Amino acid sequence: MSDRDDPVTIGRRVQLLRVERGLTQKQLAEPAYTPAYISTLEAGRVRPSDDALRHLSDRLGVGFEELATGRPARLVIDLRLRLTEAQRTLATGEAEAAAEQYALLLAEAESFDLGEVRAAALLGLGECSLETGELEEGRRYFERAGEAFGDVPLPVRVPALRGRAVSHYLAGELRYSVYLLESTIDELNRAGLHDPDALLLLYASVIGPYMDMGAHARAAQAAEFALALAPQSGDPALVARMHRSVARTLIAEGRVAEADASLAKAAELYRQLQLRTELANCHWMRGYVYAQNGQLERAEDELRQALTMLTARRAALYSSQAAVELADVLHRRGKSEEAAVLLHDVLSDLSPERGALHSAAAHRLLGIIAEDARDTESAEEHYVRALSLLERAGAAGDLADLCRLLGDLLRRTGRVEAALDAYRTGLGHRTAPGTTTLGPAPAQPSL
Repeated sequence: MSDRDDPVTIGRRVQLLRVERGLTQKQLAEPAYTPAYISTLEAGRVRPSDDALRHLSDRLGVGFEELATGRPARLVIDLRLRLTEAQRTLATGEAEAAAEQYALLLAEAESFDLGEVRAAALLGLGECSLETGELEEGRRYFERAGEAFGDVPLPVRVPALRGRAVSHYLAGELRYSVYLLESTIDELNRAGLHDPDALLLLYASVIGPYMDMGAHARAAQAAEFALALAPQSGDPALVARMHRSVARTLIAEGRVAEADASLAKAAELYRQLQLRTELANCHWMRGYVYAQNGQLERAEDELRQALTMLTARRAALYSSQAAVELADVLHRRGKSEEAAVLLHDVLSDLSPERGALHSAAAHRLLGIIAEDARDTESAEEHYVRALSLLERAGAAGDLADLCRLLGDLLRRTGRVEAALDAYRTGLGHRTAPGTTTLGPAPAQPSL
């Protein structure tokens, strides 16, 4: 066995077990070996063969693996079963309970030096941290998971790399998130490592940052690749996540019916898998689709359902995003006071380092509400704060729109030069919408 302990450790273990069972070296050795061999083995001066270990394990009444490695016979199997249970707990939205399970698994994996289980537990802890909005903590878990994987093939390390990228994305660091995802995609495709699950996970994850940066062409291309890879994936949760991400590009292209159909497929898969948080995100995205299509009452119903589910699961950042979308629908339906209260609640839970894009969206909408109420001073303040957050995140498309809003406000209040500056800034972002500032697109997959 490649992970067998060294001869000295095995020798001490054999001696301890022999003494515990009241056996002499002669009794342990018979009939296949001599007492002198047992004495040499217990002193750590000889590396026992597999045949010798099997003989000793039979005589001592322990498993071969336990004698060779010090691990209880069913340890690895039991840990994997518990990993599955922790994954199910997280999938049903109980992130804090899942984190406790993963933490216990991590401690046991480290005590027995089980690298594979350790990496899986660290990945799980990272996902729990993303769920609860602890982005810096999540990032550290994903980095440790990548280290725990060691020199395994790249497709195995993809979930850890993707987790790091998502933690940067949710923190508003769009460009670095895209860099991590694109470089991994490029390395997989150029090396011919055609792993459908790994590529599907990466393409589905990069759509969000692309869209927020205004790189709609790349988002659409990533969606096409994801859809082409989906039939090859054996992971229904991954396919469901892909359908939810692809819907964003379909919305941007005005393909509302297709977007709704894609989200319906995702929702059905998530219902089957009981992935509550992802199912809530599907309700959020469907609400967004209905809002874009002017079906505000249906949009409000879907978004309220999403917000209720996400709040119950304590998925802080995702619930903040759903709350901003719901506030937008409420404002459009004439419920501006309720919308403002909801937005202020969102801002109390966020910071520039934790949910910059969501904070910017909240300030933008509060600015619009203030403008409608003819409170230009408050409107300008919210627009400027949103502008600062979006500049930090590099969200080109949103920046251009915000500069237009700010420019219009400045022009209406007689500050023409300041308005022109705002418009010029917006045009600058509009003419460089990611596709010209992200560098070459990654190599295409072999489909």
